Amino acid sequence: MVKHVILWTLKNEYTEEQLAEIKAGIKEGLEGLAGKIPGLTEIHVVTEGLPSSNVDVMLDSTFESAEALKNYATHPEHVAVADGKVRPFTANRSCMDYEV
Repeated sequence: MVKHVILWTLKNEYTEEQLAEIKAGIKEGLEGLAGKIPGLTEIHVVTEGLPSSNVDVMLDSTFESAEALKNYATHPEHVAVADGKVRPFTANRSCMDYEV
């Protein structure tokens, strides 16, 4: 099993209302990939961190293998969500992948 964790900081040009909409779109889009991508066994998006957090959104996902994670990265449904709901709004992205 492989964990794929992403932390995003969103651009600071949005109002609170816009940020809430963007976060909801990211959560809906990414969690909507469950059951659609081979090898993706679990996916969860956190958009409401504690005040001590210094990022805006976290993706916590699990894959059957490193190969499944690699295939996820280029899967058309994932690319559509990433290009439409995530990348346009993010200022910074950090990633950690590891075996469990």
